[in-house]
Amino acid sequence: MDRQLFAQRVKNARVMCGLTLDELCEKMGNLVSKQSLSKYEKGVMMPENNVIVTLAKALNVNLEYFFRPLSSINKVEFRKKSTLGVKKQEQVKECVRDIAERYITIEQLLGINISFQNPIADIVVEDCDMVENAVRELRKRWWTGLRNLSNVVELMEDKGIKVLMVEFDKGFEGLSAWVNDNEFPVVVINRNMSVERIRFTAMHELGHLLLNIPSELPEKEKEKICHRFANAMLLPKEALFEEVGNKRRGIALPELISIKEQYGISIAAVLVRMRDLGIINNSYYKNFYISHISKNRQEDKLGDYKGVEESKRFMMLLNRAVAEEVVTMSRAAELSNVKLATFRSEYLSI
Repeated sequence: MDRQLFAQRVKNARVMCGLTLDELCEKMGNLVSKQSLSKYEKGVMMPENNVIVTLAKALNVNLEYFFRPLSSINKVEFRKKSTLGVKKQEQVKECVRDIAERYITIEQLLGINISFQNPIADIVVEDCDMVENAVRELRKRWWTGLRNLSNVVELMEDKGIKVLMVEFDKGFEGLSAWVNDNEFPVVVINRNMSVERIRFTAMHELGHLLLNIPSELPEKEKEKICHRFANAMLLPKEALFEEVGNKRRGIALPELISIKEQYGISIAAVLVRMRDLGIINNSYYKNFYISHISKNRQEDKLGDYKGVEESKRFMMLLNRAVAEEVVTMSRAAELSNVKLATFRSEYLSI
């Protein structure tokens, strides 16, 4: 048994659960002391087998988690307005590591080796206006044309980006990261948001991954560029011009609701898009926003996008591995981090 690997795994799992050593000790029914737990995490001492089993239950991981090879996570980009504290950010990072490692494992078992290539790495984006050309080229090189992107999560996974949907509190929207020395990109999205917000967050994080933004630009400017990228991907300039025209003195709320329902982009974002492209002036934008959106930020009763954004690729690969007998159902349950009975019932119900 690799003592240092086990030590790091125990600490990672504790951070992933957001527990202190005292809290973990209590969850284990005080089977071992806080001092012993600290020694496990430092690699000074190894626990008995019964303690390892209790650790796994308390940390909500399978036993194999402690002995799985570690992956590295690079270039983690949290939204700059994230309200998450350092502890919560570390918790999210460990959740990302865990899911990414299980994702990598199932691909390796199936002999899948997808290398990611950034299709617009050659296009430098120095300001928001330059985003339009980058988006036009990306859509061209990804063969999406100007059509509505009905499922952005599916599109990203088809292009080699691993999308992880997680349950988290409101302080976290999403992040992007590179795993295993920049081998492949990962986007993490909080599923506890509206579908329009999920789509915007996915495209914003895609911007962080793909856009060649000069490193010397201020972080605030980089965020603005990624905001512009997200809106442009969801609602291309040419499509918006076709919907509302190149210049407007006024806009009706039902028009915006129709665009929201068709393109899966919030009314607030459509207004920003119209202002950025000069369709409406800034004064009209502010007045309309104050009148219709500022007191209804969730846009209740202002239309809904009917599409569904869900990451399905991991479970499809897992079901394929079971069907082809590459893994046992027990191993598949471990990789999906659920109990065997739960996985068996879900697999057999398909």
